[in-house]
Amino acid sequence: MNLQHDMSNRESDSYNPSTVEERWQREWEKRGTNSLTLEQLQSAKNPYYQLMMFPYPSAEGLHVGNIYAFTGADVHGRFMRMQGLTVFEPMGFDAFGIHSENFALKIGTHPMDLIPANVKNFTRQLRRIGGMFDWKHSLNTTDPSYYKWTQWIFLKLFEAGLAEQKKAPVNWCPSCMTVLANEQVIAGACERCRTPVEQREIKQWFFKITDYAQRLLDNLAHIDWSETTLKAQSNWIGRSEGARLKFSVVHPDGHGTGHSIEVYTTRPDTVFGATYMVLSPEHPLVDTVTSNEHRQTIAKYRAEAKQSDLVTRQKIDQLKTGAFTGGFCQNPATGENIPIWIADYVLMDYGTGAIMAVPGHDQRDFEFATAFDLPVERVVAGPDEDADTPLLEAYVGPGSLVNSGHFDGTAVPESVRVLTEWAEENGWGEATVNFRLHDWCISRQRYWGPPIPIIHCDACGSVPVPEEHLPVILPRVEDFKPDDSGVAPLARAEEWYRTPCPECGAEAQRETDVSDTFLDSGWYFLRYPSTDFEDSPFDPEITRRWLPVDTYIGGNEHAVLHLMYSRFLTMVLKDLGHLDFEEPYRVFRAHGLIIADGAKMSKSRGNVIIPDPIIEEFGADAFRIYLMFLGPFEEGGDYRTEGIQGPFGFLHRLWDTVLNASEGPPDPSVERKVHQTVKQVTKQIPQLGYNTSIAAMMECLNTIRSGGRRATRTEVEPIIAIIAPFAPHIAEELWDHLGHEESIFEGSNWPSYDESKIVEDTVNVAVQVNGKLRGTITVSRSTAEEDVIIAARAEENVARYLDEAEERRVVHVPGRLVNFVVG
Repeated sequence: MNLQHDMSNRESDSYNPSTVEERWQREWEKRGTNSLTLEQLQSAKNPYYQLMMFPYPSAEGLHVGNIYAFTGADVHGRFMRMQGLTVFEPMGFDAFGIHSENFALKIGTHPMDLIPANVKNFTRQLRRIGGMFDWKHSLNTTDPSYYKWTQWIFLKLFEAGLAEQKKAPVNWCPSCMTVLANEQVIAGACERCRTPVEQREIKQWFFKITDYAQRLLDNLAHIDWSETTLKAQSNWIGRSEGARLKFSVVHPDGHGTGHSIEVYTTRPDTVFGATYMVLSPEHPLVDTVTSNEHRQTIAKYRAEAKQSDLVTRQKIDQLKTGAFTGGFCQNPATGENIPIWIADYVLMDYGTGAIMAVPGHDQRDFEFATAFDLPVERVVAGPDEDADTPLLEAYVGPGSLVNSGHFDGTAVPESVRVLTEWAEENGWGEATVNFRLHDWCISRQRYWGPPIPIIHCDACGSVPVPEEHLPVILPRVEDFKPDDSGVAPLARAEEWYRTPCPECGAEAQRETDVSDTFLDSGWYFLRYPSTDFEDSPFDPEITRRWLPVDTYIGGNEHAVLHLMYSRFLTMVLKDLGHLDFEEPYRVFRAHGLIIADGAKMSKSRGNVIIPDPIIEEFGADAFRIYLMFLGPFEEGGDYRTEGIQGPFGFLHRLWDTVLNASEGPPDPSVERKVHQTVKQVTKQIPQLGYNTSIAAMMECLNTIRSGGRRATRTEVEPIIAIIAPFAPHIAEELWDHLGHEESIFEGSNWPSYDESKIVEDTVNVAVQVNGKLRGTITVSRSTAEEDVIIAARAEENVARYLDEAEERRVVHVPGRLVNFVVG
């Protein structure tokens, strides 16, 4: 359909962004331009899945930082579509979670009323920016038709033994009144409300992501992701090789108690320097090893340790605190009894919850030993050192063993292998691998989330809800405010949580915790293409055709949360036979951040800029171009309100140029510039080089308009096409003006470039005399060698050096230089 009949006298009209953008958004909706039918999803020959991280629908609406991320992904998706691919670019809403619940509490409304209004506003904003979003396949994590399958995934992990409920020390935010994952604690405070976090021991549901730690790490070597994201995941998984060593607990008289303390260490070769033992305050042997006279001190210290969060406790620069238990264990290498302490810098869920302290060669142990006057022993000597060289701080460099019995002189790191083998031979140690990664705590003591599909029966234990009874609907609870008891608000809905046991029929209780919102987002990419289906979470045929996701663009702040969890869930679903791939995203690129008032733009910092008034004044296309022009997309840029004037003026000039274009052949120099620009943009968009692509297009338009000349259609048509991913509305309008029946995004409308037309007709040739530059000439590329040399001799300055000189030979490098060798 051509709209020219609706555009009478358009040539006399000035560019009106609102009119153009409203028209084309209506047309896209009417034509179904951005949506795929079920048949297309099932039969697309060149499918391309373009994904962006779906937003949490806050009451404030989308801000400029959100639009930056979505526009960058949309530019890439539109470009791929113009290559002739069938592009699927869905959009949805990550609408469960504590943010929505807290805001609902703040304004005195219910999240079931709040979220639909927020989603409606977000949808309006997202439509207004001109994204190529497939709204027919949108999803909302709070919809029972979605979280039915979130609960199904929980059941699959439960059946596979990968979901378990256990008591564990966890981070507790006393303000949000819920558990926090380690990743959600920043500098000892809740990432959401900045309240200092404390530690509690609560029964929680965990997914055993640690069972997949090595696989998650290994796959990082062959997935095409942003380097910063790969590094963050590798560090968070934190693989280390070492040994487990056993230290026997002894009575004061030196006799064994029958108990032993197991430690994990990456430096078993320093065991001769272990002068004391440190247990986590939560270690199960603390009561066993504590003597009666120290019980009160130990009890007090353990209570204090619970007030500190797990992340802060690991900080190297923390003030060292601890307490002596009065107990002893035997160093298996030296046979000496060493004191057992407890300290909060040792965590129960890392390693074994105990460390052999080697203060001579670990700075944290050295500081602890210094604070409590414990012995420090050197067992590694560096260059120019020996066994008696004093230690003013822990020595952690290279060297060889000293004060280590018959192992003295063994070089580090060979010493690690030698001491491990000795420990294995003597039955008190074994080589092992450890990971920093902890199991994923997925339960939350809040209201606004999917109920965990478990029923607790006194006789049968934890029983899964039968699949045919899914979804377990979240009931409307008016009093959903959390309290400090650690019991979720759903426990107040007695009619809901009391239910028969599915196995024995006896009275039982539903699980009242809800699942973490990262479980909702951990699989949403699988659901998008299959939202037409109600009988399965993801249709096998469509999933095989469209997944893994081809390109995923999102924030690097999710490197060790959402991105790690979605990788884990994909691996599990593959192992259980539900998928035939184990990595969810072929390519992941982390976008940069928008800076406003010197800080990252975010709601918590109060520096967000709402895009609506900007779009109202300048239009979505100008806004999109401005955001993509701020700087390299993967780095971000500094947002300044006045900066949009440049893109706004550029679109006005483009509009005027196209509407006044004539028929006829192109100017050769302009044609060359157009082909150069098409080539540059074609190569840079896949690399997310948006800012330099826009700069090239602006420069090209200046060339087309230079000297006040009137452009030709063949000059401007390629520019309309390459601007289309950035400014889709004006591109559609101008494309239609040139008489095209279909949308510019239908078919393969990306322009090609001719290498022969990119090369400049003339070249600058350096002219040397005896190797020294004496002049420069400009000649046609096709100029014969004889004529090039004649022109070089005739160059005024060169001629002076050749006058009366004996010319011995001439060196000519075509297109580059002429060198006269004279006597």
